[in-house]
Amino acid sequence: MKLVVTIFGKDQVGIIAKVSGILATKQVNITSVNQNIVDGFFNMVMMAELTDSSVKLADVQKCLKEKGEEMNLEIKVQNQEIFNIMHNI
Repeated sequence: MKLVVTIFGKDQVGIIAKVSGILATKQVNITSVNQNIVDGFFNMVMMAELTDSSVKLADVQKCLKEKGEEMNLEIKVQNQEIFNIMHNI
């Protein structure tokens, strides 16, 4: 399953390391990354693939949401198909 991971919040050390570490433990392969920092705010979009069919999307979402709350970031994970449908107007 292809995923879109979005991260937004005040820039701080370790955002990429912590998020990619969680994704690795969940067998999610990062296929592309686009990030920038504007006026101290971090914004990132990752394209990724869930490679282990026994891992549930809801579990990945829960882990990253909890990490986001801990780091005061907004982290969302969506199925790419749903993301595409929501953003086509």
